[in-house]
Amino acid sequence: MSETLALTKALIERASVTPEDEGCQDLMIKRLEDIGFTCERLRFGDVDNFFATWGEAGPLLCFAGHTDVVPVGDEKQWQFPPFEPTEHDGHLYGRGTADMKASLAAMVTACESYAKKHGSPTKGRVGFLITSDEEGPAVNGTVKVMEYLEGKETIDYCLIGEPSSTNKLGDIIKNGRRGSLHCELTVKGIQGHVAYPHLAKNPIFLSAPFISDLSDVEWDKGNDYFPPTTCQISNMQAGTGATNVIPGECHFQINWRFSTENTQESLQEKMEALINKHGLDVDATWSLSGLPFLTEPGNLVNACQSAIKNVTGYETTLSTSGGTSDGRFIAPYGVQVVELGPINKTIHQINECVAIDDLEPLSHIYFKVIEQLC
Repeated sequence: MSETLALTKALIERASVTPEDEGCQDLMIKRLEDIGFTCERLRFGDVDNFFATWGEAGPLLCFAGHTDVVPVGDEKQWQFPPFEPTEHDGHLYGRGTADMKASLAAMVTACESYAKKHGSPTKGRVGFLITSDEEGPAVNGTVKVMEYLEGKETIDYCLIGEPSSTNKLGDIIKNGRRGSLHCELTVKGIQGHVAYPHLAKNPIFLSAPFISDLSDVEWDKGNDYFPPTTCQISNMQAGTGATNVIPGECHFQINWRFSTENTQESLQEKMEALINKHGLDVDATWSLSGLPFLTEPGNLVNACQSAIKNVTGYETTLSTSGGTSDGRFIAPYGVQVVELGPINKTIHQINECVAIDDLEPLSHIYFKVIEQLC
């Protein structure tokens, strides 16, 4: 059994449903300390994190990731028990195989391979920033570690092991992510009896033309790196449950995934102008999950592209598609950030799995990145 496969299995056996770590970090820390890493455990609230470094001087390449996984859902629907790693038909099954315990294992074994070949880093340093709070609220994980490190440590390059690949290992790497802005919107009306509509104001009817206009807004045209900003209503709720009552309020949950062509402020201004156009009486609460970030071609992107080409023989494509990641907490510190990991087809699904034949090549890609930068 390959070292990466064995370590992936050992991590999957630990039922680390967010925010629990269940000993995954202990396992990683032991392996890293054995080759010379200095590891610092950082617990914030109910979340375990650790930060580790290896090497004496030079730019710091930091591997980042999370040991927590999403809940398994209905375990009866799984072909194999989700926390009993199972090899079947060329794949390894288990919760967290792709997101992202295979990447964590490959990062560790890549460092072990580097230690065997080169000893310790000579022109740079290698680091790890690992949390168990990525799949949850993400308030006591990477964001807190970065705050803790400010003024103490500078990360130059960050490689996050999120499952970025689409059809084959390394075909896509994420060199940026869109921002995510959320609005809890309540449109106010007047509650009343359905037989006396002249004494009431139906907030659903009041909202209808607003919703129509909202769906037609062109927030921006995107740019060379980002698709156009999108806006979606994810939830809408009104009514008391009675069939003869006009509701007094209509509640909306609205989300924007936005490019660098917009800011939180510009999106809010456009939204408020639309609300005013329709004369709506509203309460609005805004929350920002993360700003968009972009790492343009440079040392880190070039190293990842070269490593993928060296190991797989094909070129990779840069992309900023998909949801958010902890990169949104790291990039604002001026860090070059790239996400590179296994195929994402089954992440968060029943019967999550990863191709076994991709595990050692992923470790070797990480190894090659270390060689180029450290």
